[in-house]
Amino acid sequence: MNKRLYVDFHILQTVPPSCINRDDTGSPKTAVYGGVTRARVSSQAWKHAMRAAFAENARLDVGKRTKKVAELVKEQILALVPDADADKLAKKALENAGIKFDEKSKSDDKVTKALFFMSTAQAKALAELAVAGSTNKKEYQKALGAAPSMDMALFGRMVADNPSLNYDAAAQVAHSISTHAVQNEYDYFTAVDDCQAEDNAGAGHLGTVEYNSSTLYRYATVNVMELDGKLGAEQAAETVRAFGEAFLFSMPTGKQNSFANRTLPDAVYVTIREDQPVNLCGAFERAVSRGEQGGYAEASKAALAQYAQQVYASFAEAPDQSFTVGGGLEALAPAQTAKAMLDALEKAVRDALAGNEVG
Repeated sequence: MNKRLYVDFHILQTVPPSCINRDDTGSPKTAVYGGVTRARVSSQAWKHAMRAAFAENARLDVGKRTKKVAELVKEQILALVPDADADKLAKKALENAGIKFDEKSKSDDKVTKALFFMSTAQAKALAELAVAGSTNKKEYQKALGAAPSMDMALFGRMVADNPSLNYDAAAQVAHSISTHAVQNEYDYFTAVDDCQAEDNAGAGHLGTVEYNSSTLYRYATVNVMELDGKLGAEQAAETVRAFGEAFLFSMPTGKQNSFANRTLPDAVYVTIREDQPVNLCGAFERAVSRGEQGGYAEASKAALAQYAQQVYASFAEAPDQSFTVGGGLEALAPAQTAKAMLDALEKAVRDALAGNEVG
């Protein structure tokens, strides 16, 4: 079986005027790359959108990240013993597992000092130990370290107070950047008071919102062997597909009601590699110029295809398998539909984990 197996996702996606990810001043996030200002969407923003997409899929087992983990264990205790002192048992179970509570919190609920990521299976296992009256702290810690949900395996878990409960993330998501230079603009808007006097023609509210538009290069990679170790081969293959689907079709929700900026990718390039992940953002270190007929999408596709071929010729081996969706990247792999690509990707990962050759 392969000791290394990575799935890389490269997406080019055009976004109209929008402010899908803003900084502390309300401005769209930007970054300087190649000496010019680019539009930027943080990896955290897109991962949050992906986790929301996971939660909408009833087939997926997703965890919850919250300070109110005692409530999750409490629910499982009450499901087992409806008349139990669930609050007390849940708190004790988590303390036995090494989780510390914020005793200074003014909340009526018992809350932990930091956000904690927990799967339903873990909450249920803790509840079973609590109801059984176990006092073995190692059993509680073992229960909280086993059976992660698919999103926990993908994005990891950090517990500063108890590093033994940490999970290394199997997925890495890059900050998305525009393939070209951008300049933020401002929309001046007014709101009218529906009940104002007829002789008052003024606005009830004045304001501005900052925005930009761009063609984004988005990149993410999944360490398949890391997933396999946490979830097993069958669920690992399903999780890679779910990750790919969510990465393709999700969109951060910032200012979505004002801009209705939900778009789909212009082109997708997915590779399966046995050496290392390869981010192809270098294709856009020199900002893309508008094409002869205007626009950045087609020029960005050409730049991505050319750079990938240069990288494969000089530094890295060509991928073991490649898939593309949308036109413009046929030099890298034949184009197919998104569904066909996801089907082929899941099968390739499943075959690789079964010990078959990837290529």
